[in-house]
Amino acid sequence: MAGGARHPSRDTDMSNITLRLQYLLWILGGLLTFLGLANVMPGYESIPRIGPFAFEWYRPLFFLICVAIAIVFDWQRLLRAGRRLPLWRIALDLVALAVTAYCCVRYYQVGVEMVRSIVFFDSLDAAVALAAVAVATLLCWRLWGASIAIIGLLGLLYLSTGEYWPGMLKTSGSNLIDGLAENLWFGADNGLMGGIFGIILSTVLPFIILGAVLEGCGAGDSMIRISFSLMHRFRGGPAYAAILASGMFGTVSGSAVANVVGTGVVTIPMIRKRGFSGNFAGALEATASAGGQILPPIMGAAALVMADYVGVTYLTIIIAVLIPALAYYASLFLAVYFEARKLGVEASETEAADPITRQDWINLLLIVAPLALIVVLLVQGVSPAGASISAIFALLPMSFINPQMRRQPQRLLTALAEGGITVARLSIAIAIVGIIVATLSATGIPTKFAVLLAGASQYSLLAALGITALGCIVLGMGMPTLPAYIAIVTVMGPTLQAFGLETLTAHMFVFFFGVASVITPPVAIAAFAAASISQGSPMKTALVSTRIAAMIFLIPFAFVYNPLMLTVAEAGAEFSVGAYAWMLLQLVIALYLAASALSRFDQRALSPIQSLVRLALAITLLSPFSLPSLFAAVAGIALLVQHRYKRLNPVEAVA
Repeated sequence: MAGGARHPSRDTDMSNITLRLQYLLWILGGLLTFLGLANVMPGYESIPRIGPFAFEWYRPLFFLICVAIAIVFDWQRLLRAGRRLPLWRIALDLVALAVTAYCCVRYYQVGVEMVRSIVFFDSLDAAVALAAVAVATLLCWRLWGASIAIIGLLGLLYLSTGEYWPGMLKTSGSNLIDGLAENLWFGADNGLMGGIFGIILSTVLPFIILGAVLEGCGAGDSMIRISFSLMHRFRGGPAYAAILASGMFGTVSGSAVANVVGTGVVTIPMIRKRGFSGNFAGALEATASAGGQILPPIMGAAALVMADYVGVTYLTIIIAVLIPALAYYASLFLAVYFEARKLGVEASETEAADPITRQDWINLLLIVAPLALIVVLLVQGVSPAGASISAIFALLPMSFINPQMRRQPQRLLTALAEGGITVARLSIAIAIVGIIVATLSATGIPTKFAVLLAGASQYSLLAALGITALGCIVLGMGMPTLPAYIAIVTVMGPTLQAFGLETLTAHMFVFFFGVASVITPPVAIAAFAAASISQGSPMKTALVSTRIAAMIFLIPFAFVYNPLMLTVAEAGAEFSVGAYAWMLLQLVIALYLAASALSRFDQRALSPIQSLVRLALAITLLSPFSLPSLFAAVAGIALLVQHRYKRLNPVEAVA
């Protein structure tokens, strides 16, 4: 009895420790949010501008707080999972934090010297760089898994030993100490806190904070209720609602997996209740959540980084991606429509749905108004960071129209802190990607890869696109979308540009396949997360995801060969009303044909031959060949009319 009586006390102690760690996380996250917003906040009439801060002290301080948050987050996660937190791990992490603090102090010292004169690095600086990399790699492995960390370590190995590699992989010899110190830690453009890290601090951070505040202000529940109430009378209504809700949240959240977990706990059970399988329910949630990364206006913050990389405005990016994104979501709606018909799922007039209240519609303004404000400010020429911060300032007082926020105003502070925690976790991954980018830029791998790919594809653009697409999926496996895009485009972007593609088109092609990697086997992290909720098979859910989301694999090829799909001149589009209307008609017919072919159902079941014919016509419609596309459009329309007429023909019913 006495031995058993100790367990409740121990559980209470663990709960208290976990709660204290949560408070510590919120304090650190709130500090990071304050620093981040103060750094990029524009000046207002009543509020003077504070930043931008000097990089030589701001970046290392920011990185140090990120490391502290990552360590505490990992401790709390272990305790919440019911696992022990051994003393050796606590000691190791405290040593890592102390080492990071020293590395950051040294970064500041060298940064000040760089401003005044030329700096020559010594062995101590190289050791500092390696120590910082070791800490970042350890934390990245814990937070994001092995894939990013291993790629980063391979990059470090190649950077250190490239001069000894054979053939094309051999690099020119250089001073190892200078190379390690500058490329890994002290360089303003390369390494853990290089240019990519700077983009996160200057542009992406306020959008992540905005997303956290949007989630915390309580509008999400209202949006889900509205979506379900509007859609529950249609075939597969909950599935349509899941697409709407997940797409809207996905464009803000920046993480397909987080979106799956956040909305899937509500949407997936409702989809299954209507009669869809667990595998289909999980796959639909995964594909809709992943698609949020390509959905304007925020695109999970990737649009910001892409605009900076390509050298175009943020508005150009969201205009370019609009038609491909809408086409992708239209394909998801069609997949649900045909699956519902195949399973015999009927519309329901009586299915229970949470009633929509007047407050739900008011709460919807908390999502729509900030996003609309961002678009308006961008059109007026305001910077992306300025637009997002203005949206945050507008949203903070607006959130009190929700009675829940008036009763619990501390939720806003929690949301701001959670945004800082999200930024910290993402920054650890971005830091490792910085190693990869530094390795690639220092060794010239992208140029060598372009030459290699040109030879392997026999200078065929289609073959090069296919190889690049496969490489994007492989490199992006297990990675969050934003780090995956940065790592992939550094390798693959120059390769496609070598084939004559516009820079924007090449980046968009790579980005789409980077997004696709989270739902593509064998490491379909979004599909696996959805399967854990739907109680389906993880691999079957991933395979169904690739079927449902097939257009995400076809659309990039389509806009490479038909730049008009990207609308903007920066992608090589030559706009005319007639050509644009024809492109949209081709796309609509192709979407219908492809979705029905992959479902193997339209008005009735399709044979394998019928499905293959439809799929072939859809691909032809998306091809760059004018006459075959025209033939495919005519043949496709005729085939659909014949299919519907045959269904209505009473002779078939008698047979």
